[in-house]
Amino acid sequence: MEETRVRLEPWSERDFRLLERANEPVMTEHLGGPESDEKLRDRQRRYEALSAREPAAGRMFRVVLEPSGDSAGSIGFWERQWRDEPVHEAGRGILPEFQGRGPAVAALVELLAHVRAHGSRDSVHAFPGTDHPASNAVCRRAGFECLGDVDFEYPPGVPHPSLDRRYRLGPRPTVTPSGRSGRARPASRAGRAPSPPRRAGRRPPPAG
Repeated sequence: MEETRVRLEPWSERDFRLLERANEPVMTEHLGGPESDEKLRDRQRRYEALSAREPAAGRMFRVVLEPSGDSAGSIGFWERQWRDEPVHEAGRGILPEFQGRGPAVAALVELLAHVRAHGSRDSVHAFPGTDHPASNAVCRRAGFECLGDVDFEYPPGVPHPSLDRRYRLGPRPTVTPSGRSGRARPASRAGRAPSPPRRAGRRPPPAG
């Protein structure tokens, strides 16, 4: 069987139609249902703003199949605090006509390579619902480990049983005053109460 190949292109103003496809009921079944037109246009603005920030802050991408050039969906990562540690969170959405053909795993592998090159944190987390076996299978195939069950509120106020899946990137190299390379330690926020978990899934929070 031929290996599925994809490339990731930064989200742009031309990708709003793809965002509309991702807002259809079949695509938002595990995300609380479709958003209003106003919220969708606001999401488009946030996606574009995220692509304009420094690479370590996160990116949204259009998933493009090779060699056909078809747009298969979206994928991205962003920063968040999770259990007192700074991490990256990843989310994706592959259009129904391309599901089961390999682009989800291929896109996630490409995204992890991008985060490894440009990210600033030691791990990437994803939070697929326990009722979404296909999404969990994609995470497993891409190398994510399962840390256990968590409850996320998505939409806000609606807890949803999910799994905390993590991909370890490893500590980032740093340069000491002596010029020697070292390893960065994740910032600790001990003593602060952790933020309540929120099921972000495939939809990133507003870009700050």
